[in-house]
Amino acid sequence: VMGTEEQAARSFLDELVKEFPGPLGPEQPLPVSPLSGTVSQAEIRGECLDVALRLLRARNAPEGLSAALSHAAVAELLKSDLSAFAQEQEQAAPLMRSEPLQRRFLNELLEVCRGRQQSREPPPAGRRFLRASAHAIRNARRKMEDRHVVLTHFNQLFGLEDQTERSYFAVFDGHGGVDAATYAATHLHVNVGQHEALLSDPALALKSAFTQTDDMFREKASRERLRSGSTGVAVLLAGDCLHVAWLGDSQAMLVREGQVVTLMEPHKPEREDEKKRIEDLGGCIAFMGCWRVNGTYAVSRAIGDFDQKPYVSGEPDGASFPLGGAEDFLLLACDGFFDAVQPREAAGAVLEEALRD
Repeated sequence: VMGTEEQAARSFLDELVKEFPGPLGPEQPLPVSPLSGTVSQAEIRGECLDVALRLLRARNAPEGLSAALSHAAVAELLKSDLSAFAQEQEQAAPLMRSEPLQRRFLNELLEVCRGRQQSREPPPAGRRFLRASAHAIRNARRKMEDRHVVLTHFNQLFGLEDQTERSYFAVFDGHGGVDAATYAATHLHVNVGQHEALLSDPALALKSAFTQTDDMFREKASRERLRSGSTGVAVLLAGDCLHVAWLGDSQAMLVREGQVVTLMEPHKPEREDEKKRIEDLGGCIAFMGCWRVNGTYAVSRAIGDFDQKPYVSGEPDGASFPLGGAEDFLLLACDGFFDAVQPREAAGAVLEEALRD
């Protein structure tokens, strides 16, 4: 008897193949817009995975299947010669033109989907079921500059075949534009998934990914004259361990048997050790409605904000916690949430809602 997961996968693939019976033509509009006009070699995997997941999720693909199809399509693309997509330019590191590259990638993805539909191969099995919910509101802000990432099937997305189940969750709170938050939400988990220490030292892989993403964004910001920044918090669940890393004042909290477990201390300019670090570098903390670094940013660590580095640091903090099975839930949110809602209040509200379901 076919399971409900298998039925969902089959009906999704049947519908997708009906919608895209053949490859996208050179003049056909792309069903999903690329994030950038150009991409560097290091950005291809992240940008392609983003496009794939947006296309598949918009059509309600099962999450595990989405991850596996996206991984297979990126692997196919990266095997091929992509020199035809390079821009003619003076720079040493060539940039690729996104639109034709993504057209080629989406055709790889659709080919993978057609192959999966014809083979009737069952969807990849995940052993751990995690229920994840996400919500974002702009509130009174003029623009929405926050981004979140929910990857319950991390292994399938990166072709990891060991016995450790992995999931990844992150929140990025942008300021001065959305570019830094979008960049971190596109590339940070890819830098975790590709890190050589992921299997042996996941905590190191997670922290290193923050620094690597900041370095990559510096190159893009310099190319495109971007000035934005973003705080961020990311959690990697790997087997029976929770790893968290963060820059700035976005936060993660764990609730175990109804009690709040503090996972981290957010970076704020008024924190005594942060204030000392900034002053030792020759910077200052000034109160202008709130505490600000050099009178500008209200965060002391972030991805981006290169005009204020090293006062605004790109060096993350991290911590690891064993999971014993008595955990109720994990909550990640930006400072706007935690400024208004006390951790105990949040714990009560989520538990009440979970019981109602």
